[in-house]
Amino acid sequence: MPNKQLNERLFKSIIFLLVISAVVAGLFFYCFRMPGSSYTRQLPVADEALQLLNTRLAEHVWFLSEEIGERHYLKMASLNKAADYIEEQFKAAAYIPLSQIFGEKQYRNIVVDLYGGQRRDEIIVVGAHYDSVWMTPGADDNASAVAALLEIARALKNKKLSRTIRFIAFANEELPFYGTDEMGSRQAAKRSYDRNEHIVGMFSLEMLGYYSDEPDSQRYPRPLSYFYPDKANFIAFVSNLVSRGWLAESILAFRHRAEFPSEGLAVPEWLVPDIRRSDNVAFWEYGYPAIMITDTSNYRNRNYHNAGDVYHTLDYDRMARLVSGLTKMLETLAR
Repeated sequence: MPNKQLNERLFKSIIFLLVISAVVAGLFFYCFRMPGSSYTRQLPVADEALQLLNTRLAEHVWFLSEEIGERHYLKMASLNKAADYIEEQFKAAAYIPLSQIFGEKQYRNIVVDLYGGQRRDEIIVVGAHYDSVWMTPGADDNASAVAALLEIARALKNKKLSRTIRFIAFANEELPFYGTDEMGSRQAAKRSYDRNEHIVGMFSLEMLGYYSDEPDSQRYPRPLSYFYPDKANFIAFVSNLVSRGWLAESILAFRHRAEFPSEGLAVPEWLVPDIRRSDNVAFWEYGYPAIMITDTSNYRNRNYHNAGDVYHTLDYDRMARLVSGLTKMLETLAR
């Protein structure tokens, strides 16, 4: 083969490798690199406010997971008891809760609005589902996130914000309702869509209470293990590519004001289907930017969807630090 042909093939091969490398590098920076830096220092000593928040979060999780326990469509009395408790807590924080009723069994989303000022029509939705699956008390999934929802709402109640923040406790995130019209978050997203509301972005709080500093305590779906730490001591911000801008803005606000480790991920839904496993997917379906904030569920918590998901397995000190950081993040985004 003449040298000229060899040189041409070699040149084309080099160009091909350079293009592939550029695509991989671009994908890495777009999907995995997030603005700001994760908190890496030792967690500071908890002050009195954090200790009080710790106690309040633990009380919510105890009531939902231990006093009530399983709460789903097969145990409607328990599901309604959980909804009643959430309503009472919102009222105790000086909100006026609204029940969105749907389905033959009269399921309830519990909604409160913290109205903004100059940009009142711009709405940030913060939601967490309060149902559990069969045969589990659902401490991490999802009493931990409901507890966070209640305490964030309480902390922000008297803040003067520009945007409106809407807090929603969703019914029916779990099967058999996931992905159906009787999924509470789909009902809420459709309601906003039908009313032509300006949803700036949505946060789905999904399992926030399980942490570990042990090596190899954190697992991932492939191929994410190459890009993230092996210790389960952080909170994850996760979105699809369409919501990446909202994710970047949010995690930057969190990292500027929170003293808690964080990781971010924005990927195509087909590449990592697990990013669709919570209420954020309902808002994606209606064209709204949405993020799942999670401790990564079964990728670190082996009690996921079984009888071991109980109150005493959660880390309420870290939950309090996380909730404090999320509260500050939302205050920043709403101003």
